[in-house]
Amino acid sequence: MHTESKHLHGRSIPVILAIFVAVAGQALVLFNDFGPGTGSRASATMITAAALSRAGAIEIPTTPASRPTA
Repeated sequence: MHTESKHLHGRSIPVILAIFVAVAGQALVLFNDFGPGTGSRASATMITAAALSRAGAIEIPTTPASRPTA
């Protein structure tokens, strides 16, 4: 039994390491995009529009465009 539990523990180390790297990388990306000092460099709307554009999707506004009065 002891060798079986040790074998399972050894296989879980790469999984734990991969999860840690993924979480740390995502945190770094989010901090870079929305962290202090970004100012007007990026906004959530610009990031969403860029992601939609790269994916080839069309962004449809939820509110109708206002028409100028003559």
